[in-house]
This record gives sequence, C-alpha cells and structure tokens, in this order.
Amino acid sequence: MPHYGVDIFSGAGGLSLGAEMAGITMRFAIEVNESAAKTYKRNHKHTEVLCQNIKEVDLRSQFSNEPPFIIMGGPPCQGFSLSNTRNRNMENEKNFLFREFVRMVKELHPKWFLFENVSGIVHMNHGAVVEMIADEFKSLGYSVKYTVLKASDYGVPQNRERFFLVGNSLGIDFHFPSPNDTKISVQEAIGDLPALENGDNYNELDYLMPICEASKYARRMREKSNKSLQNFVSRNNDLAIKRYSYIPQGGNWRDIPEELMDNYADKSRCHSGIYKRLRADQPSVVISNYRKSMLIHPTQNRGLSVREAARIQSFPDHFVFEGPISHIQQQIGNAVPPLLAKAVVKQILALTK
Repeated sequence: MPHYGVDIFSGAGGLSLGAEMAGITMRFAIEVNESAAKTYKRNHKHTEVLCQNIKEVDLRSQFSNEPPFIIMGGPPCQGFSLSNTRNRNMENEKNFLFREFVRMVKELHPKWFLFENVSGIVHMNHGAVVEMIADEFKSLGYSVKYTVLKASDYGVPQNRERFFLVGNSLGIDFHFPSPNDTKISVQEAIGDLPALENGDNYNELDYLMPICEASKYARRMREKSNKSLQNFVSRNNDLAIKRYSYIPQGGNWRDIPEELMDNYADKSRCHSGIYKRLRADQPSVVISNYRKSMLIHPTQNRGLSVREAARIQSFPDHFVFEGPISHIQQQIGNAVPPLLAKAVVKQILALTK
C-alpha cells in the first residue's frame, strides 16, 4: 500500500521530489504562486496541485478513510521573531501561515509531519521560537525532534543549511540520518554542462562531454536526459562583467579595483556573498539569491545558468521550471534540495517499518 503525502507551501517541489525519491506518493500540493505551481504540476503529473490560498483549502474529505502518511512543508517565518515568547503564545497574526500548517496536521492526523525552514529560526528569541513551534505539535500528540542539517553532508554540492522538525504519532523515537563523508564539488556538479556567455538563452544544448566521462554526480543528474535544458543566463551590464574578470575562485567584491566600485556609496555594507566566484574544488556557497548576489561561474565571467543552479540544488536535468527567468531563479533559490529531503524522508520510512 502506498504511503501518501501532502506538500503545503510546496514551491517548485524540491521537498516533494526528494520524498518521491525515497518512496512517497504525493497526493496533493498547495502553492499560491502561479509559476511555482505550474513548475510543480509539470514535474509531478500524478499529484493534484492546488494553486490557492491555503486558508481556503480543506482536505478532510479526501482523507476521510485513511489519514495521509506525511504532511510536509516550510511556511514563511516572518512573524516568528515577533511572537510573544513571554507567554509562549504562537497566536501572533503574522504567524497565520504557520497556524495553517498546524491546522492541516490537526485536521488530517498524519502519521508523520516534516516542518522545514531557514536555519536561522533556531536563533530567534534565543531558541524560544523553536520551542514554541515544537510545543504546538506536542499538544496535538506528536513526538518531535529537530535539528539543522547541512545539504553538503547528504550528497548536495552546496553548503546550505536548513532547519528540520520531524514529528510522528506512532511513538517512534526519531533520529536524523547520519551525514556522508564524501562532499560533491562544484566542478563535479556542473563541469559537464555547456560553456555559456553572459545573457545566453538556449533552451536545449549538448552536454560538454559524453555521460561516460562525466562525474558520478553528473551522471546521476543526467539519467533521464539527453540534452542540457534551460541554459538561461541573466544578462549583466558591461561594468558587472568587467568586475567579474578581477575575481579569483573563492573571491568576492573585495577583489574588484576601487575605481570600478564607485557606485557603491558604502562598501562596508556589502555582504561577503556579493560578487562571489564559486570554487570549482569545493561545494558551492548558498545560492538562495544567486541572481541578486551575482554569484559567478568558477571559470567563466558570467552568472550561473538556470541549469547550473538547479544542479547545485540537486534537481535532476529532466526537471523543467516554468515562468519568466526571474521567477525560475527564485523557485530554485527557495527550494529544499531534493537529495537532502530524500535523506530525511528515507530515514522516516526506515524507522516506520
């Protein structure tokens, strides 16, 4: 009998893709953003996608006979830091999206839930916010565990950290999967993808090398693909490209000559991730805002392509994103890396048997 899942705040579907890789059958996805919902539907054809406000969604009739095995999702956390921690109260009106996650769990009674969020949530109000979140689910009868996981410890070529809180109603003492020793570098992740230039916009190109010459990771990404799809690079102005030429691998805006940075009124406020050139021999830095931060290809003077960013997030090459390039870049940057999600859900399934 299949294990059914529901993905709320699903975005493009990175969390769902990882769950499916682990063995979950996704029944429903809820996503209010139209482009992200289209991406989800294109890549998860057997899942019913509800592109609407979660407040309007009621799935109780869909699971009247059997509760879903798992509900998963990552609601935005804007209101959490403003919560009334003195009274341990999560009723702050800005937390309404989190309240909808709690409502779904309360109404559908899944055996498991998986709540994910930015790693910084553990520091909000000195840890009180996370404790309040955990208490909400404990009050519904769930045993919970939480931690911060680094994606590069689970086969993702990126040093991205995400917060995971996992709960179950089965009385199982959950423990998170152990990290891998092997780290995947940027070169292993994207070294077989086509050479591109600033502003290129090729929907389909040949790979740089045959699959037999590609890295183990790249071969995995190419399993269902014969071509490199969505080779889209945002066009930067000539000044930005000139700046790129001065930055070595691992360097950033500080390597740019002073005279080329005159338009920055206060360079002391520039983040170290601005104009960051990726190192080929290491996992990538976090690519959540890779267009805005102007992350640079390790060896080419341009930003990352859509396909390169997707690879660094561990989306396989057959996964196609919908919408304008700015929407696609946001979808990729916001996503949970599928291989990280797979590791967590695989652990859930292993402990359930």
